[in-house]
Amino acid sequence: MRLFPLFLKLRGRHCLVVGGGKISEGKVAGLLSTGARITLVSPEVTPRIAAWHRRGQLHWKKRKFRVTDLKGVFLVVAATSSSRSHQVIFRQARKRGILCNIVDIPELCDFYYPAVLQRGNLQIAISTGGASPTLAKRIRKQFENIFGREYGPWLKALARKRKVILGRNLAPAHRMQLLEELAAEESFADYRQRLLKNKRAARTPNHAHQGPDL
Repeated sequence: MRLFPLFLKLRGRHCLVVGGGKISEGKVAGLLSTGARITLVSPEVTPRIAAWHRRGQLHWKKRKFRVTDLKGVFLVVAATSSSRSHQVIFRQARKRGILCNIVDIPELCDFYYPAVLQRGNLQIAISTGGASPTLAKRIRKQFENIFGREYGPWLKALARKRKVILGRNLAPAHRMQLLEELAAEESFADYRQRLLKNKRAARTPNHAHQGPDL
């Protein structure tokens, strides 16, 4: 069965995390940057999760999971030591039409977490459909060498220039040509060259000596 690749907008949506260990901590870290409303249910949590709760970045319910915790939830992620709880969470989530991920149990997942390479707004997600997350991570590391950190600021610059082009009254074919040239490999090479030149100039000390006025 093929998976359908997509990127979800979670801003303002209610997401539930069940479990307060290191694995859940990693899942919460990924959700925080999306602007989702996060509720976490667990009797105990890691110090980092507790800190997020104190800062108001998530709401921690210090107890075991209850089915009522699923009310109004869009997405649920669970990572606990109880296989029975996992079965209940998945079954009840399915019943309510809630997207569910029981970590490391593919048959109890509506979606999988891909290995993600992040460069600003550029996201490259790699998935093996749960067959080998380790392979996905290895491929992500290979991509790190191909897509350097400079892609982040370059994409910001592209967005600004794209907005200017779209705001002009151009023929569709001409507009498409300009947008393709903007995102071309040559455009990135020119940007990177200017970036390196500016960095070298910033590191070069000014040894010019100014003598006294005569």
